[in-house]
Amino acid sequence: MGVEISVVVPVYDEEGSIDKFLARLLPVLAELGVGHEVLFVDDGSRDGTWQAVQLHRRSAGLDGGAPCIRALRLSRNFGKEIALAAGLDAALGDAVVFMDVDLQDPPELIAEFVKLWRSGYQNVYGLRVNRDRDSWMKRLSAALFYRMFNWVSDVKIPLNAGDFRLIGPEVVKAVRACRDRRRLMKGLYAWVGFPSVAVPYERPERACGRTKLTAMKLLSVAMDGIVSHSTAPLRAWTWLGLLCVAGAAVLGTALLVEWFAGDRDPPTGFYMTALVVLAFSSLNFLTLGIMGEYLGRIYGEVKDRPLYLVRDDEADGG
Repeated sequence: MGVEISVVVPVYDEEGSIDKFLARLLPVLAELGVGHEVLFVDDGSRDGTWQAVQLHRRSAGLDGGAPCIRALRLSRNFGKEIALAAGLDAALGDAVVFMDVDLQDPPELIAEFVKLWRSGYQNVYGLRVNRDRDSWMKRLSAALFYRMFNWVSDVKIPLNAGDFRLIGPEVVKAVRACRDRRRLMKGLYAWVGFPSVAVPYERPERACGRTKLTAMKLLSVAMDGIVSHSTAPLRAWTWLGLLCVAGAAVLGTALLVEWFAGDRDPPTGFYMTALVVLAFSSLNFLTLGIMGEYLGRIYGEVKDRPLYLVRDDEADGG
């Protein structure tokens, strides 16, 4: 039986989560009655995650046979977005399901995803109906990111839609063709288009493990997403510059009129001058910083390095 459904699972230091995850996922896949595989992408774990995955592969007795549990080990930690891209490249199935290992993405929804895919949808995504179990800081940051992204970007991401989704063959092919090094996968799913549908669900608490996403990592992912899908930050400074030029012209004209009319002595105001100079100097540095973000990404792209590197641990028995 060929592989029809690939489940791609990025993992990073999730040694204690593998058993519980597979105990819930495998029965769901078996009930589908189609060829399937579970592809773990070890994103440079420092614990026994790789050994735990290999143990399940060997206990299933599928080494060298029809694939069911497979594993890909990256040479270091490249980040979740690149791990998802690596899994997508290696997946054998016609359709690919992305999900996390912490069981906040209920495996039971996969059957509904497959049903909708077979009815014609190429992008079936889980939509979290509430985030009550998340901290207030995470809820606030997520709400700000989604709204800011959709405001500045030409493509729109549905609010509270994550990576938990099924993408059909057309979307698989399209996203594989996108080789952005600094990427936001949710943005790419929206950018490629194709018929999409949401499946609302209640997101439970983590069944095991703890999140590896720090505030700085979340900020970095948000910056990558906005810069990758919008030039609005650059365009905003063009409009701000024009506004400042217009304001300066109006103010200068008013001062000259009052001066020549004899109603005012030549302007002095050292402190006001210093304040204006400092304010506009700060704007210049901020503008250069935004330009630097774009130039840095251009520099990363033109180097044309591979997106990721894979360790060949099979050769040495790893």
